[in-house]
Amino acid sequence: MILPYAVAVLLWISIIIYASLEGADFGGGLWDALAFGSQKKEMRELIKAAIAPVWEANNVWLTYLVVGLLTAFPSVAQLLTTALFIPLMLILIGIVLRGATFVFRSFSSSALQPVWGRTFSVASIITPFLFGTLAAAVASGALGIVHGQMPVGLIGAWLTPFAITIGLMAVALCATISAVYLTVEAQRRKKPKLVESFRWRALIAGACMAVLGIVGLALTPSGAPILWQGMLDHALWAVAIAIVLGIASGAALVFRRFQLSRILIIMGTGAIIGTWGLAQLPYIVPPSLTVTGAASPPLTLLELFISALVGMSMLIPALWFLFHVFKGLNVVPPVREKEVQDV
Repeated sequence: MILPYAVAVLLWISIIIYASLEGADFGGGLWDALAFGSQKKEMRELIKAAIAPVWEANNVWLTYLVVGLLTAFPSVAQLLTTALFIPLMLILIGIVLRGATFVFRSFSSSALQPVWGRTFSVASIITPFLFGTLAAAVASGALGIVHGQMPVGLIGAWLTPFAITIGLMAVALCATISAVYLTVEAQRRKKPKLVESFRWRALIAGACMAVLGIVGLALTPSGAPILWQGMLDHALWAVAIAIVLGIASGAALVFRRFQLSRILIIMGTGAIIGTWGLAQLPYIVPPSLTVTGAASPPLTLLELFISALVGMSMLIPALWFLFHVFKGLNVVPPVREKEVQDV
């Protein structure tokens, strides 16, 4: 009974980590598109410097989530890939386009750089929007299994007012995370003007996310009734924590406590995604699949749980080391001409 929930928690943690890391990169694409004025070039260079060393590593969490879902909850994976294969394919295209165009812009001729840059930005905006609509479709209860038949190629489930609102909220969340991270990045690089620019962007994006969150809550009773009822029954405290963390992160920005704001926005992201999971329990995909009913045999779950813990014990320190090395300033010591001549 406990094991399916333990594995589900591990998978949910991977979603939180992916949103906290890759969400910042998605938001970087949005701010790249909205860079303007005399600081436009500096902004884009900062965004590129922040993303380039580590962005590829973040997708390991998405890979872990997909493999874990297929192993631990195969019926859930089957349902999602049949009912929501359209947004899933668009998400895949967006991730590939985003990565490819980011590299192409860095190494292509100056004439093509604006084209690759716009494609990178558009893919960075559309992809989190689709992730949000997909999450809303899952929470809505529209993915019902009728007489053993799974729905195929649903469109209405991820294009409802509720789903679109959650999609926009996901974009705003990514924009907020990214702007908060970039204030820290600019502060470390001693660029006070960029610090202020991204500070205001973070405050504006956070305000937009708050407004969209209120609209989403207002639409939840009709758009996701099971989620709404679960939230009222056993997740109101989690909603309160998410709200407090969001306000605290904004307050830290106001008082220019950027490191603290970064910690709080990560915790707030975890609270938002955690509240979603908690509110729809015992379902993993309402209204047809519960956590225990959709789980694989206990031996499979136990093997996955142990391997996941072992993998995380190696992966998390490795990723920390990667960030520590490539996010440190002056990673490669400068080489002076005299030193080269003496070699």
